[in-house]
Amino acid sequence: MTTLYITVGDRSQLREDTLQFIQRAEADELDEHDERAVLQFGTYDDLVDSLTPLRLELIQAIAQERPTSMREAARLVDRDVSDVHADLKHLEVLGILELKEGGPSGAIQPVVPFDRIEMQIDYPLLEDVDADSTPASAD
Repeated sequence: MTTLYITVGDRSQLREDTLQFIQRAEADELDEHDERAVLQFGTYDDLVDSLTPLRLELIQAIAQERPTSMREAARLVDRDVSDVHADLKHLEVLGILELKEGGPSGAIQPVVPFDRIEMQIDYPLLEDVDADSTPASAD
């Protein structure tokens, strides 16, 4: 089973993780954990803007039904072809799906190379809270 892991983290941590990954790759020190497909958004808002309910429905329909063209994908979700085309291009840039040439009559075929998506969202409710702090009582 191929899983896409989606996380939300701060941009400075994303930058640091990327630099460490590059250093390990250059030193040929990557392990199987490093080969996982991971998509990290800088903020929760970035995640919500990119993975709307309509886009998630589109991803699932493509994974289940394997349409041979963008037009067929649009029919699966009962949406306008131009809107689906824009969503597919956005999802391709994110790496969630691939757009392959060579479908019937030269059509572009959307392909989701994952069987599942797992999301981990850390959504702090308070800013700058110490991990060791005790919550205030509700007296």
